Amino acid sequence: MNIHNLFSRFYSRRSAIKSIGMATTAAAAGTIIRPQDVHAVNSISKTDADALAIIGDESHNSDYIRSGLGSNLVDDYGLAIDFSDEEKLISYENLKHYKILIIFRDGLRFPYGYWYSIYWNPKDIEKEVISDPPIEKPIGEGRVGWMTEQQGRDIKRWVSEGGSLWAWHNNSHASLMNEDYHDVEGAVYAGHPPIRPFKVVMTDKSHPITKGVNDFVVTDEQHYVRYDKDPKHVIARSVYEGPDNPGGWKDNFGRVNNSAEAVWAYEYGKGRVCFTAPGHMVSALFNPEYIKLQHNAVRWLLRG
Repeated sequence: MNIHNLFSRFYSRRSAIKSIGMATTAAAAGTIIRPQDVHAVNSISKTDADALAIIGDESHNSDYIRSGLGSNLVDDYGLAIDFSDEEKLISYENLKHYKILIIFRDGLRFPYGYWYSIYWNPKDIEKEVISDPPIEKPIGEGRVGWMTEQQGRDIKRWVSEGGSLWAWHNNSHASLMNEDYHDVEGAVYAGHPPIRPFKVVMTDKSHPITKGVNDFVVTDEQHYVRYDKDPKHVIARSVYEGPDNPGGWKDNFGRVNNSAEAVWAYEYGKGRVCFTAPGHMVSALFNPEYIKLQHNAVRWLLRG
């Protein structure tokens, strides 16, 4: 079975127990993989989930994202989510089955894999990689943007008609390659310095997403963006309080700044958009104050 064809469904414990009882340990734990889901690669005919989550890329393993969102949003909050790493599932017809589209991945797909993973690189290998017969695929080359122009238009139409987009962490990278999506999401990726501690400061404590959430510190990638919407929609910022510009780092637009937009939320047509930047490390996802913010975001996106 091709792992990219695996379409796994998360339910809350309450939903799982209600639907199939205590038949199996997996069901009781709230994780269900149904045979018919394995083949649901391009279309979705029926689902009782509230959200579709497209997750994972070459630098962000889908397993830690599934663990974090599964714990915080499914187990703790009770949001029913269909998780997949198959981007082809994003279409207007499929989105009509959901209330929320979560995208927690960047904008690239590597058809031939990549040499420089986050776990190893060729310098770690004493000798060259041996393959007999030789590998013919151009490993590490041929990177492509995965979001098609039609998918950008479909997301824009769906949100305009009342859907809710929740973009996470590195997803502003996808906006670099799709103008319709950029218009909905509101920013483009501008790079990040090395992982370091920084504070997430609530700049609008009256917004439903930040209400009751205290400022918090995470050790994570502090993502920088070029934010293009009204500044009044930025409700939290990331602030680095260490030495100024260690290592001479500048973002992709040549800027040096210790602060960046971390959370924004606004109405888009009849729909809603939320962006939450922290999330490179699972420890950031599990920060108690950040969990409170995530729960608030679900309520706001669902108009609860």
